[in-house]
Amino acid sequence: MDTRVLIAGAGPTGLTLAIELARRDVPVRIIDKAETYFVGSRGDGMQPRTLEVFEDLGVLDAVLAAGGPPVPMKIHLDGEVVDERMMFDLVDPTPSKPYPTGWFLGQSQTEGILRDRLAEFGVRVELATALTGFEQDADGVTATLSTGETVRAEYLVGADGGKSFVRKALGIAFEGSTDESIRMLLGDVRADGLDRAYGHWFAGKDEPMSGMMFSPLPGTPLFQFGASLAEGEVDVETALPAVQARLDALSGGTVKLSGLAWSTVWRPNTRLAARFRDGRVFLAGDAAHAHPPTGGQGLNTGIQDGYNLGWKLADGSPELLDSYEPERRTVAARVLGVTSELLRKYIDGDDDAHRRGEDTQQLDITYRGGPLSPAGTGALRPGDRAPDAPLVDANGKRVRLFELFRGPHATELLFGDGETTGYRILPAGSVATGPDLVDEGGHAYEAYDVQPGTRVLIRPDNYVWSISRAAS
Repeated sequence: MDTRVLIAGAGPTGLTLAIELARRDVPVRIIDKAETYFVGSRGDGMQPRTLEVFEDLGVLDAVLAAGGPPVPMKIHLDGEVVDERMMFDLVDPTPSKPYPTGWFLGQSQTEGILRDRLAEFGVRVELATALTGFEQDADGVTATLSTGETVRAEYLVGADGGKSFVRKALGIAFEGSTDESIRMLLGDVRADGLDRAYGHWFAGKDEPMSGMMFSPLPGTPLFQFGASLAEGEVDVETALPAVQARLDALSGGTVKLSGLAWSTVWRPNTRLAARFRDGRVFLAGDAAHAHPPTGGQGLNTGIQDGYNLGWKLADGSPELLDSYEPERRTVAARVLGVTSELLRKYIDGDDDAHRRGEDTQQLDITYRGGPLSPAGTGALRPGDRAPDAPLVDANGKRVRLFELFRGPHATELLFGDGETTGYRILPAGSVATGPDLVDEGGHAYEAYDVQPGTRVLIRPDNYVWSISRAAS
């Protein structure tokens, strides 16, 4: 074999998968047909669950340093500020949910951070290298590249976007629809005169829900803008003068635009691949599911596809590989329902369309009832996200469960007594010895809904694998 895994597509999904493989010393190549790296915001909102994934991948500090928290939105009607709103309810961190609110960073910046992390493992994205064909057999996949090279790999992953070559070559249906009646003008631009401590909504008093949005992009001088297009608008110009004229009509000409980085006319594409796997070939990210931007779910769902698939490909056991599609396709279908409902509210002019709740945070994603999650009872069950909690080691140093989970391994926790090859968690007030850890404030016991003598196995992607009573 030339490599263990060949990944087509170097967006957030492919990069996450490549990191997951590389940190397990799995030979991997990641190719992309683009000649240069993407520049633009696109998926700029990261959900709380994605921040937890990024902590495990070792990129969270860089993401937090480069990005920013949600900002209030000023509502401008006929050029006058009439209101100020928050898209998110700002929630304080808790021991079990350390990142309860989303974070904003342009997609190209996120990709750059992930590429830098991947390079630490000696793997780099191969640009200007398209997948032009492939065949699979019982032992692997033979892929041909636009460079003329033939690559033999055990597995191929199509993370190559909504127009996925891999999905089309497999003949897998992309079920759903593209709504041609809804269109939006999107892009990134400088906006002199706008306060970057806020997002901004410009509209007329007679049509307050039909306007233009500007959100600051942290770490750049740009704003991301979006404007819904009327049904009769055709052949819409996306160049800077046209964008400026549209804003002037809503704002009275008080804001000067410049430095248009990119712009496009977008149509809602809501689709789900009929299968996420065909033999030794897998689909992930936008190649497997296409989301409306409402709710900020597309990039986040793709990252978690890569996070789920990486450790399973590294292991290679049929049981784990077979679990990828039922786990992630079920999640994708659920998330598509959330984003589609938010899009409906937006179209209907529902005031709640601009707000985001717990259903978009992806902290409640569960694999309950899946092939790796036996039945269970209680507030926390197999297949659920493993919560964080503060602990204290034998030297009095504070440790978090997420710190114990970090890395490519599974983790075994034993609450109260008994032997474990992982970590033994003692009730608050106990004396920690050796590898024992004291549960500070009882948060771990509460978050895991367990009694002393309970053994909890955490998967490498930080979901609960099993909960059982320890052998006496």
